[in-house]
Amino acid sequence: MGNVIRDGHDMTRILLGLVLLLVMIDVCSAAHAGDVTHSDSLTGGFWGLSDHLAEDGIEASFGVTNIYQANVKGGLSTNNKRGRYSGSYDLEVTIDTQKLFGVEDGSLYIHGEGWWSRSGGINDASVGSVFGVNGDSGSRDTLVITEVWWEQAMFDDTLQLRLGKLDITGGFECRGCPVTFDGSTFANDEASQFLNSALVNNPSIPFPDYGLGAVLYWNPIEWWYASVGIADAQSDAKETGFRTAFGSEDYFFSIFETGVAPWLDSAKGPLHGIYRIGLWNDPQPKANSDGTKSSRDDVGFYLSCDQVVAKENSDLEDSQGLGAFFRYGYAPSKRNDITNFWSFGFQYQGLIDGRDNDVSGVGFAQGIFSDSADSTYTDDYENAVELYYNAQVTGWLNISPSIQYITNPGGNKAVSDAIVLGLRVQMTF
Repeated sequence: MGNVIRDGHDMTRILLGLVLLLVMIDVCSAAHAGDVTHSDSLTGGFWGLSDHLAEDGIEASFGVTNIYQANVKGGLSTNNKRGRYSGSYDLEVTIDTQKLFGVEDGSLYIHGEGWWSRSGGINDASVGSVFGVNGDSGSRDTLVITEVWWEQAMFDDTLQLRLGKLDITGGFECRGCPVTFDGSTFANDEASQFLNSALVNNPSIPFPDYGLGAVLYWNPIEWWYASVGIADAQSDAKETGFRTAFGSEDYFFSIFETGVAPWLDSAKGPLHGIYRIGLWNDPQPKANSDGTKSSRDDVGFYLSCDQVVAKENSDLEDSQGLGAFFRYGYAPSKRNDITNFWSFGFQYQGLIDGRDNDVSGVGFAQGIFSDSADSTYTDDYENAVELYYNAQVTGWLNISPSIQYITNPGGNKAVSDAIVLGLRVQMTF
């Protein structure tokens, strides 16, 4: 489907105007429709339309994320206001193929996204981080169909095949934990968890953009899984993917991951955990920033694990408590700028009494630069520390203040450490 609407300043204003109008209508009718503060969506599922669609096997959701960030110390500049405000929306549609088409154990997923921010955003204008301080930002576009894929379950749901234009960085679960590929329970979602890109995905893995690909996920035992995926290594999210996938140079990124999901005993019930290991290959000719000779078949590996450390309650469905995460990644120095990466951190849900759905997190990430790219990077590493608090104001509104501290931004000794303050507002319609 590709990019349906491009170059959309006027269209963006129209879209935002319509959203604001819908909000006003819904708030004005809240007294008649019920208490909007306790609803999971601002519009009550598009004023009941979602319930009618669900009867026919169609689920739809619409969410908007707005972010304001300012670099208040160090970095490239504390005065440049470009990119401070950014935002995005997600329109998701999932179709039960059995109800709609009579095909058992299948589903069709469509994901449309839009962004309103200047190219490069606050990171390029003010911070200069290699990681990037805003994992949600994207080049300005009114609507891009980023995902269209078919998923088919087989052999009593132990084997699942996903095929189409997809995001290869996630989408499956083992014992309720995100897996396949480089998943994390506590550091994987820029809309609700950490904003720094290094605390969303492992930057040592050269994941392609949204593009044509396939993933096979096998979960024959409740606590163990294995998966393999391939994706167009030259993909562009704003295209359908056929040109880059089947053009003159057919390079396909491949990745394998396996893991175990043990439950540890405790006085409050089982503590969920997931331990993953993966191996990837990127066949494209490439070199690091200082490289003059490109080489094919870039190969690396990674680790990713999460563990609930303590629970507040014994209810299996209650996720209040403390969790920890860890990531590590290796990539060859001749072909990559970041050759070693690691991160760790903690998340606590329900830290404040009476605020059971609020989530707080702290994370640290370090990327070590290639020794053979020393003319690009005058320092050996970049560090990032982030602290956030995600407060659930209503069932459809979350507000998250955050602070990031970036050491050696861009691996450049001439750039001082940066402090970035942020505020994220997430709304579900």
